[in-house]
Amino acid sequence: MEPGYVPGPDGPVPGCSFDERFPIMSVRRVALLTAGGFAPCLSSAVGGLIERYTEIAPEVEIIAYQHGYHGLLTGNFITVDAETRKNAGVLHRFGGSPIGNSRVKLTNAADCAKRGLVEEGQDPLAVAAEQLKTDGVDVLHTIGGDDTNTTAADLAAYLAENDYDLTVVGLPKTIDNDVVPIRQSLGAWTAAEEAAGFAKNVIGEHRSGPRMLIVHEVMGRHCGWLTAAAAAKYRESLDAEQWVPGIGLTRERWDVHAVFLPELALDIDAEAARLRTVMDEVGNVNIFLSEGAGMHEIVAQVEASGETVERDPFGHVKLDTINPGQWFAKQFAEKLGAEKVMVQKSGYYSRAAAANAEDLRLIKSMTDLAVECAFRSESGVIGHDEENGDRLRAVEFPGSRAASRST
Repeated sequence: MEPGYVPGPDGPVPGCSFDERFPIMSVRRVALLTAGGFAPCLSSAVGGLIERYTEIAPEVEIIAYQHGYHGLLTGNFITVDAETRKNAGVLHRFGGSPIGNSRVKLTNAADCAKRGLVEEGQDPLAVAAEQLKTDGVDVLHTIGGDDTNTTAADLAAYLAENDYDLTVVGLPKTIDNDVVPIRQSLGAWTAAEEAAGFAKNVIGEHRSGPRMLIVHEVMGRHCGWLTAAAAAKYRESLDAEQWVPGIGLTRERWDVHAVFLPELALDIDAEAARLRTVMDEVGNVNIFLSEGAGMHEIVAQVEASGETVERDPFGHVKLDTINPGQWFAKQFAEKLGAEKVMVQKSGYYSRAAAANAEDLRLIKSMTDLAVECAFRSESGVIGHDEENGDRLRAVEFPGSRAASRST
């Protein structure tokens, strides 16, 4: 294995040793927070950061804000004690987040005030900055997806503009694998593997009735990476199986017959005609559906009926309220002549899993570099930068001190 590379499912992931651009800075206290939806890396990333600080700088104090930016705004944190530092490795064996998540957008003052996180008229960015100053934080580590790191970028820019001497170092967490320009986000490999395993048991139901339609709904609002990766993983598992067609155990019945992604145009009638043939030939149809596929059509239909579509603080449609899987099942069931329909969602099952071996290696490389960046006051999101030769580095937040130094 070439030095500076991290093993991955598809071969080595390019990395690099840390460069010498910035001088070592004094760090007395660091803070951690996890935010957004869960992914199979949060617990491990928290554990990895605690382990690395304990290994190279045990004198640095570590605190953890509870439930992400919610805890930051309210000053709700715990101190990582000696016993926790000693047992931080245990966190690698668990999913979820030991320090809690929430969805809070620091630039959405109205929502923050409505939830009682700030007073009416206060700027949440200013409140967060002052809380960090009050708590004596030198470095803030954010672990989250695109929304979390966009918020981290807003905070880093505010800190730089208002002369707060504080570094923000993010880690890219999302099962969607859509943090640009990061090549591979933490937790995505595991989520795809877990979704594939979930699908195998669900698709095992295909002989529970004649003309069976199974829809496996996978998380992915705007990005279909997870759905596609899960389908590929699932089909790989079929390659390793032995089949007994004489009794009806055939790959054709267990296969994935359609994959629908947000990035692809959808012609329901054309797909229904194709899948009707599959149903006629093998007796069942199995669909992998990204929850964001067809979202615009569903929202338009709901709003045209006079109903209001619920949205989160970031303006995203609350997909649970529009139920994409059921909508697609209804569209296809009649056109395919299905006698029985099953819709199953793997999202919560997949996203709260413990990290697999590939993700653990990626987490280790990123948490180690995140700590090095902290000591160099280098704000940014850690990841293999597709716009910089897939080099493992801190991708600068716009408006941060690191961004200004790099220009």
